[in-house]
Amino acid sequence: MEAAIIEKKTEPAPDPRDALRILAVDDDKVVIEFLAAQLKSLGHAMISAHNGQEALTVLEAGKDKIDIVIMDWAMPVMDGLAAIRRMKANADLRNIPVVMLTGSDKPEEVRRALESGVFFYLAKPVKKVVLRSVLASAGRAARQNKALAHELKQHRMSFELIESCKFRFSTLAEAESLSVFMANCFPDPGRVLPGLGELMINAIEHGNIGVGYDGKHKLIESGTWRAEIERLQTLPEHAEKTACATISRKEDGIYVVIEDTGEGFEWKKFMTIDPSRAGDNHGRGIAQARAVSFDKLTYNEQGNKAVAFVKYGERLEW
Repeated sequence: MEAAIIEKKTEPAPDPRDALRILAVDDDKVVIEFLAAQLKSLGHAMISAHNGQEALTVLEAGKDKIDIVIMDWAMPVMDGLAAIRRMKANADLRNIPVVMLTGSDKPEEVRRALESGVFFYLAKPVKKVVLRSVLASAGRAARQNKALAHELKQHRMSFELIESCKFRFSTLAEAESLSVFMANCFPDPGRVLPGLGELMINAIEHGNIGVGYDGKHKLIESGTWRAEIERLQTLPEHAEKTACATISRKEDGIYVVIEDTGEGFEWKKFMTIDPSRAGDNHGRGIAQARAVSFDKLTYNEQGNKAVAFVKYGERLEW
């Protein structure tokens, strides 16, 4: 397997607050050494495993100690795709972001990986600037998932008594907190939590504030995504904007409707995972919410109203 050429550019020192604990899984020692050097230069800590089975053993022994997994596909004992499917079947591991790093960039293989729950798919050799950008995005997702999951554990009310509730929210913090509250109303809160968070944050950043796809890419790459969204929210043209979330229990299941004040977006192209966007540092959240968190996810034609649905007693099968 080829290792990427390390680009020699003057770079700012890594911010310790952005440091991640990464499990790198590859049977090629050269790749492991390359990743160790790259990740160290980016300010991250790395431990390694040499096949999917080893990776699962490491994760199950210390699930709270790993932020992100970088996984090779072709390995002995257990390949990367099988290991990822096992992770997604484990409630304690399924929300850990996985970056698949492999030698193949065939569209059908990219699609298989993404549909199995991979957050990012990178073909070797990968440039350091791309790896940095992807890890920044995956790190944001990891921190968000852990924060939401932690808050989820603090809620112990009788949410099954809620028949219908309507909420208004306007900030990222409110979207994150509300997604946790509403997740408790579902039979499997951990399953729907990432999807609810994705839809509510989209309502703020894309809907109300109007940050587009390319703009978000640059903000994540520069590490300024959250700070910039919070700054934009204080501007006079956005300060009074709110989004609305309604949860309702019906005979067939639980519905959530999320509406924003924006002009909408081309939602149809984000409902399925596009291999051509596999290397982008975002853009898979809606497709993953549809495939993983909910039994059904639809939008109005304009794209500023999402309706998510989960059947009673249903669990996702991988």
